[in-house]
Amino acid sequence: MLIVSHLTHTYPNGTRALDDVSLAIPRGMYGLLGPNGAGKSTLMRCVASLQAPSSGSIRFEAGAGLIDVVAEPERLRAALGYLPQDFGVYPRVSAIDMLDHLAVLKGLSNARQRRETVERLLAQVNLWEVRKKAIAGFSGGMRQRFGIAQALLGNPQLIIVDEPTAGLDPEERNRFNNLLAEIGEQVVVILSTHIVEDVADLCSRMAIIAGGRIVSEGAPHELMQALQGRVWRRVIERDQLDAYKARMDVISTRLREGRTVVHVVADGTPEPGFELVEGGLEDVYFATLAAARRAQAPTAAERLAA
Repeated sequence: MLIVSHLTHTYPNGTRALDDVSLAIPRGMYGLLGPNGAGKSTLMRCVASLQAPSSGSIRFEAGAGLIDVVAEPERLRAALGYLPQDFGVYPRVSAIDMLDHLAVLKGLSNARQRRETVERLLAQVNLWEVRKKAIAGFSGGMRQRFGIAQALLGNPQLIIVDEPTAGLDPEERNRFNNLLAEIGEQVVVILSTHIVEDVADLCSRMAIIAGGRIVSEGAPHELMQALQGRVWRRVIERDQLDAYKARMDVISTRLREGRTVVHVVADGTPEPGFELVEGGLEDVYFATLAAARRAQAPTAAERLAA
C-alpha cells in the first residue's frame, strides 16, 4: 500500500501545485483523475521521488518493509516502475538493444538473466516481432508499450503511469489498457489521467484532483451510485446555454447536430423538458469539478474587497 499524508508542494514562483493531499492506495489499479494543471504530474513526481515535496510524507509498504519515500528515495526507486508523460528521447537503436541497456542501468548484471527478462518483456507488451526495429520508427502506441516494458524491469512493486493513452488511436489505447489491467492484478499501479473512460474501464478505486486538492475519492461504482437520480438531460438551442447556466447547475455540454445537449445536476426535475438519465463516471467527474470550482471561487464580498 502507498500512503500519502498531508502532502503540499509549492514551486519557487509561488504556485501551490499540491495542497494537503492525503491518499491510501492499495494493490491494484488506482485512477488519479483531473484536468490539465490540477497537480497530477506534480503528485506523481513526488511519489516517484523525482522531486521532494514542500511538506508531508509518502510511505510505501514494500516486500522489504516500510519505505519512507522522502527520506529514502533510493529504496523506493528499487521497487518502482515509472512511465512519465513524456518518455525521453527515442533513439535510432533497436527496441531489444535499448531495453537491454536500460536493464543494465536498472541493475540486472547477469547477462543470461537480463536477456531472458528483456525477451519476456518484449513478448509481454507485444513488441517481439519488431524487437530489432529502431524505436524512433515506432508508432505512438508502440512507444508507450515499450515504455511499459522498461517500467517493468526489475519486477517493481509500485508502477506509475502518467497520461499513458493521450494521443493514442482507439485500437492502440484498447491494447495498452488491456496490458495495464493485466499488470495491475499483482502490484500497486497508479494511473494518472484526464481521460475518464480509462479510469472507468480499469480502476477499482480512484480519486479526483482539482486545484492541487483531492476533491473526491472512492470506488467508481460507489461515486456513480451517489449521483443516481440527480442527473438530467435536455437538448437546447446553442444560444440558450448561458441562460441555463445562470439558473441551473449545468455540469457538461455537448454539441450534437447543431444543437446543444446539457447535463444538469438537481434533486428533482429542473423544469419541463428534462429527462432523468443514469449518471456515469463522466457525470461524476464534471459534477465534482463544478462543485470544487464553486467552492474556490471568491464571493461577491471578496470580489468587492479586491
